[in-house]
Amino acid sequence: MKKAELLSPAGNLEKLKIAIDYGADAVYGGVSHFSLRIRSGKEFDMDSFKEGIEYAHARGKKVYATINGFPFNSQLKLLKEHILKMAELKPDAFIVATPGVLKLAHELAPHIPKHISTQANVMNYLDAQIYYDMGARRIIAAREISLKDLVGIKKEIPDLEIEVFVHGSMCFAYSGRCLISTLQSGRVPNRGSCANDCRFEYEIYAANPETGTLFRLEEETGIGTYIMNSKDLNLASHIKEILDSGAIDSLKIEGRTKTEYYAATTANAYRHAIDDYYDDKFDENLYQRELNTMQNRGFTDAYLINRPYEKHDTQSLDFSMQMGTHQVSGIVVDDGEFFMCKYKTFPNDVLEIMHPFDQEIIECSNEIGDIFIKDNRAYLRLKKIMTQKGKEMDSVHSGNTNPIKLPSTLPPRSFLRVDANGIDQSGK
Repeated sequence: MKKAELLSPAGNLEKLKIAIDYGADAVYGGVSHFSLRIRSGKEFDMDSFKEGIEYAHARGKKVYATINGFPFNSQLKLLKEHILKMAELKPDAFIVATPGVLKLAHELAPHIPKHISTQANVMNYLDAQIYYDMGARRIIAAREISLKDLVGIKKEIPDLEIEVFVHGSMCFAYSGRCLISTLQSGRVPNRGSCANDCRFEYEIYAANPETGTLFRLEEETGIGTYIMNSKDLNLASHIKEILDSGAIDSLKIEGRTKTEYYAATTANAYRHAIDDYYDDKFDENLYQRELNTMQNRGFTDAYLINRPYEKHDTQSLDFSMQMGTHQVSGIVVDDGEFFMCKYKTFPNDVLEIMHPFDQEIIECSNEIGDIFIKDNRAYLRLKKIMTQKGKEMDSVHSGNTNPIKLPSTLPPRSFLRVDANGIDQSGK
């Protein structure tokens, strides 16, 4: 049986490597303003994107290049040059959003498979058939579509691959068709520069045009004024239903502009969910525990399983963002012998070790500290905080650029984290 693909975001080279290390089968990212995430696109240049593709291919993984912006006439010459340059890097597919760009990409790079972006809003097999007839190998379905409709598309076009979002930020508008950011700041969402204005807190006023009266409406305490703020998508508990359908080829995680820890945690959680499904030991509580360690806007399972009119809990009205259950304390560097502090660490603190997929943690104890296993989770207890240069410190805090010595080698890009609500520091 062919397993469904796990597709993770790659906002820069480090996030690309982390996503792959933590279990992603493929990643997606891009270079320049022709990618729909300008902030993340600027973190890649051609050289680093090429390095990322080589890193993925060396590990049997794939990279899909995003060229899913909506170009103006004045940009078409630059777009042609960009497609040719991207094709030279040999990505595993182009993600495009418009019929014209699809046609152009076919002409300039016929050997590169083409995927249709969620921005194209494919909701039925008629539209899917058009793109398939134009040579698209895969559609990335609109977030508003139902699993039933995806099954219908697969039935009509069995050779067309279907990709769905299972985790990440949800757009206030219909599949990104929003102009709020454009109106307020001139940053156009469908050209990659959305300012996320829907996440802001707003005051609500009532106006009487006849009298010119304007007054502020008071809201109940605790209700808040985040009137357009969507919760984050989280379908980890529904992976079994999704894969049981037989219609889905790729499960996609949103978040190229999110943190390195987000890239690791989402890849890790969904990797285990997918593998456990095929091994018939699916346990949603395990995956939700991991996903809740991150900052989020509250979670919703949105519309893939439920229809929009059935859902009344998709908005987070009283806050824009909430802390997760855990705080990242450090990241292990490439040599595995040191970590960089990302929060604050004191002697005898106990930190949980979240490590890349399929990597083994070896227990040890020495003058620097202990690495031990408890309840199938790995932990680090530092007896001494020793820098790479041999200086002992009373504590280390975020922003300190001194690599801190580990008791023994850990897998590179492992994360050290602590329960934000107060972990049992004794480790007992």
